[in-house]
Amino acid sequence: MYKVAEIADYFEKKVPSAMKMDFDNVGFLAGNSGWDVGRVLVSLDITGEVIEEAKELGAQLILSHHPLFFQLKSASDRTPEGRRLVSLLSSGIAAICLHTNLDCACGGVNDALMARLGIDVSGILEPEQALPDGTVYGCGRWGELAEATDMPHFLGKVKDALSANGLRYHDAKIPVKRVAFCGGSGGSMLGDAVARGCDTLVTADVKYDQFLFAREEGINLIDADHFCTENVVVPVLTDMLGEAFPELDVHISKRHCQTACFF
Repeated sequence: MYKVAEIADYFEKKVPSAMKMDFDNVGFLAGNSGWDVGRVLVSLDITGEVIEEAKELGAQLILSHHPLFFQLKSASDRTPEGRRLVSLLSSGIAAICLHTNLDCACGGVNDALMARLGIDVSGILEPEQALPDGTVYGCGRWGELAEATDMPHFLGKVKDALSANGLRYHDAKIPVKRVAFCGGSGGSMLGDAVARGCDTLVTADVKYDQFLFAREEGINLIDADHFCTENVVVPVLTDMLGEAFPELDVHISKRHCQTACFF
């Protein structure tokens, strides 16, 4: 058995909370640091369904990407956030969440996203930042395909690689060669993609004005769903747990899946 604190401290060193964006809430968010952990459930989100899955598995910890809460104002059963927190604590289940710090970290969400597409990382998409120890980090990545391809072919590759049930996109009628990636809501990084000389951006949660921007700038834009562009990091987190804590019994959620459907 390991302690919750051991696992939380490990991830704080590997994925420092100092990398997170200002609005975010990351790290050890629920539970007792002295609780024993023998079984972990890894999921992109901590939903009520995921909590029930953890209970059935007998897990003592849920490790997730999205935070359990951002600015919790009450811990009662009268709000969705409160119900989830009460359910976790009453069942003796802790929660550790790695969000925008995992987006920015080397080997995190965006590196996993590019790896899933088989594209080597050439650099960080947004302007780089650095921790006091000199570690460089930033959100988004960009890289180049070995050979240019057309947009219809690339769309099929993205859909299949991410197991997405549909894509939203703008086809600028130019070849896909230098591609920018940002898992989750990255439409605001279109300007960064253009500045890097990218012809394509793969992200999610793209707004109307961002599609207009892509059309005006002549850049391909693919909205591949928030879940699909970020769930690629769940196996990475699972592997990290297995390597650092070999006696843990680690499970990936089988119930949490893409929520958006296309008619």
